[in-house]
Amino acid sequence: MENTELKTTAFKELVEKAGGRMVPFAGFLMPVQFEGINIEHETVRKGVGVFDVSHMGEFWVKGPNAAAFVQHLTTNNVYDLFDGKVQYSCLPNGRGGIVDDLLVYRFNEELYFLVVNAANIDKDYNWCASHAAEFNIVPGKDLVNASDEYCQLAIQGPLALKAMQKLTSEPIEDMVYYTFKTLTFAGVDDVFLSTTGYTGSGGCEIYAKNEFAPKIWKAVFEAGEEYGIKPIGLGARDTLRLESGFCLYGNDIDDTTSPVEAGLGWIIKYVDNNDFIDRDKMEALKANGVKRRLRGFVLEERGIPRQHCEVCDENGKVIGQVTSGTMSPSLKVGLGMAYIDEPYCKFGNEVFINIRGKQLKAKVTKTPFWK
Repeated sequence: MENTELKTTAFKELVEKAGGRMVPFAGFLMPVQFEGINIEHETVRKGVGVFDVSHMGEFWVKGPNAAAFVQHLTTNNVYDLFDGKVQYSCLPNGRGGIVDDLLVYRFNEELYFLVVNAANIDKDYNWCASHAAEFNIVPGKDLVNASDEYCQLAIQGPLALKAMQKLTSEPIEDMVYYTFKTLTFAGVDDVFLSTTGYTGSGGCEIYAKNEFAPKIWKAVFEAGEEYGIKPIGLGARDTLRLESGFCLYGNDIDDTTSPVEAGLGWIIKYVDNNDFIDRDKMEALKANGVKRRLRGFVLEERGIPRQHCEVCDENGKVIGQVTSGTMSPSLKVGLGMAYIDEPYCKFGNEVFINIRGKQLKAKVTKTPFWK
């Protein structure tokens, strides 16, 4: 794909000026790294780092039927939300698989904000729109794709909130995980700041209209200067999320994987008034069991596991496949996630990862790996 066909974010010039090495990703031109993945990874684990994640998609859902609509589309229980609360969920595809995983923000009982993966923006919007009529939701009016209007920074790490507190008069350092506020941030009104992220190291994510991107970028880096703030690329974002055991759509979950087998049972709520798509399929899997499960593993020999590597038993029989793998910058070992057949997927089981023809010993492990 030529760069001329790729979308860019409102931070592109600032990211390039900061030394970002740009690569195609999910239809966008995005920074894969700045100084280097390991250095950037440690910056986030120990201090504070900034990711341009403006490629993510954002939809508004509005009106008196908004909650019922989102409840039907997602597996989690939207009625557990209150104003200012965020929820991780997924969109079932009607065939037992996953359209996408997403965040659901509740502004009020008639206003929700859905944050979806960059590669799936059009697919997700079309999926949501295809179910809109059942709830008198009008695409373009009650369901609005605002993805091209917003820029987003993920400011992650144990010092992130302390640094960002300088930029707002609202108290943010004591915000509960997975909550958000609408506030004035760096002199910009109506910024959404949420205590969410994809690193497992704490921090926040901020959303603002594209026109304010340069002002916010400058303020964020000035506020974080005394804490050693640095820009971080997608390479470290992947190693951070993998150490934390977070699924990546397209690798660990997709249209062919059930959230039950993916270990996402905690975001499936079988409660009254939650007639979500595929509920019957998921209840059947929960009751009858699954044939494979997504599991973490850690290599006991030196090697770097990668997506599509085979998982084998001691006799060389293929019992699974790696979905994500890396050399952990924090733990200095090869680790990853894989779908492993029952009954080989019990925690503590010994398995072998086929890496370039060598069967390397590994142990099935609970996630997160890091903490």
